[in-house]
This record gives sequence, C-alpha cells and structure tokens, in this order.
Amino acid sequence: MINTGVVIKSTGSWYLVKSGNKITNCKIKGKFRTKGINSTNPVAVGDVVDFLILKEEETGLINKLHDRKNYIIRKSINLSRKSHIIAANIDIAFLIITLKKPRTNTVFIDRFLVSSEAYNIPVCLVFNKIDIYNQSDIEEMENLISLYQKIGYSSIKISAKEKIGIDNFVDLLKNKVSVISGNSGVGKSTLINTINPDFKIRTDEISDYHQKGKHTTTFSEMFELQENTYIIDTPGIKGFGLVDLEKENLSTYFPEMLKLQGKCKFYNCTHTHEPNCAIIKAVENNEVDSSRYKSYLSLLNDDSGKYREDIYK
Repeated sequence: MINTGVVIKSTGSWYLVKSGNKITNCKIKGKFRTKGINSTNPVAVGDVVDFLILKEEETGLINKLHDRKNYIIRKSINLSRKSHIIAANIDIAFLIITLKKPRTNTVFIDRFLVSSEAYNIPVCLVFNKIDIYNQSDIEEMENLISLYQKIGYSSIKISAKEKIGIDNFVDLLKNKVSVISGNSGVGKSTLINTINPDFKIRTDEISDYHQKGKHTTTFSEMFELQENTYIIDTPGIKGFGLVDLEKENLSTYFPEMLKLQGKCKFYNCTHTHEPNCAIIKAVENNEVDSSRYKSYLSLLNDDSGKYREDIYK
C-alpha cells in the first residue's frame, strides 16, 4: 500500500515522514537517491513523498517525490555535489537578524534575499535581541528596516528572551509553512521554544570570545504549532553563494535593480564598469543603496569564501 506524507525531519540517511497522525522512519529507495538530482539531499524537510511500509521492520521506503512549489538552497560543503536543500514547499521565510551577539552582516542578509527571490519565497526580516540594543544599535536597526522596506521587504522587531513582539510574530505564522533561518546564535531555537516550550529545542550560549553562536540545531526539523501552522527550524547558516543562478540574471533578484532593467546602454551590461549604466548611476545618486550594490558585486564575483566560511559544523 502506498502512503503519502510530509517529511518533518531529515538526519542524513533517515527521514521522519508524517502521514495523518502517524510518523514513520523512512529511507530512500536506492536508485532514487541520485537519479536526476544534483543535491546532497534529494529529499528535504517539507517535501511531500510517497512511501511503502516495510512491515517486517515497521519502517518505510520513500519511492516518489512530489513536485515542489519552491525550496531554499545553499551551497554544499560536499565537493561531489553543488547544492543542499534546506527546506521545501515554504509559504514564507523568516530571516532572524541580530546586530550584536552575534552580528548579522548585510552581505549575508542580501545573499539570503537573493536566494529567496530566485526560488519565489516571500521573506520577512526579524530583528531579534532588541532588549540588549543601545541607542546606536536602535538607530542602525531602524535604518536597515527603512532600507529593506523601501525595497519591498517587511520587518518586525522582537526579543525572544524577553518575549517582546512575540504575539505579532505568531500572527504572521498562522496557516502557513514557515522556515526560520539565520546565522548561528541569533536565537532561532530560543524563539521557537518561546512560542511553544513543549518543543524543547536545545539552545546554547554565545561565545564571549568569538561573539558567535554554536550550531545547536544539527538538522532541519518541522514542528506543528497549531492546525495548518508549521515552522521549520534550520541549522545555523554562515552564508549563501550562487547555486544554479545565471550571473547574467543576478541583478533581477534585487528588486530595486530589476526596476532599472533595460535602461542601461548595453543589453548585456554587468553593472560593474560599463558607460551609461543605469544601476551604477542609481548607486551614485543614492537611489540604490551602496550596501546592496556591494552585495551584488560579492555575488557576481562569487567570493563566497569570504562571507561563507564553513556553513555547517
């Protein structure tokens, strides 16, 4: 008998699949693992799959992957493949950002946004740890919120630790499959535990010396918050590089640059050195923020090693 369910956790070789009220521990059918899929994980959390029950073992065998509406992807640290799917079939992604302990840089934010734009995933920026910010931090946060709102991205301010703004955040989650992402240490697991303490996700303190978080979440996992409301916790991510994106189309994933599409002198303009480039002119006139242009150049040159480091540890 063929069963259909949703992958709620992936641990590498095993997948927990929820079908109705039952959860089955499944493996992937051998040939399915590599057939036509250029990824370290052909099946990801959020995927809808068909599977067979192996009665003698009370486990399952995944033999079909349903079409995805979208997914979020990163470069793999496994050199034999070039991508790793973090989660699939997402309604909205929440990027958790902190200005200290640890600091989220704008290049990382923009790389995440580009990846989300490329795979049609709406994003909301969540500024966490506002309880520890001084006046200078608050001003910087408000400037960033203004910058990204002008481009079209919504933002909210919270403190998971002090439970500030949590009700507003929960309202945004209702009736959606949401992915919670961000650098290690920004408070993803603390936030999810604040929403529902029964999840009991392990958290850890920030290193005082490095001001960086530890990877307390090892694998992506989906949690049911309430009926028709699911959140996916992901391992801490150091950064994103280009995966399956043509550099010629890179500027189209920056909404403010997309508006200037076709206004450059040359149709194949790279927006780096050409005369009469509409985007360079917009940067000079402060119509495109210089930090966003810096992120564009970073992705164009694919100098991901500088901002990426090791993604998972």
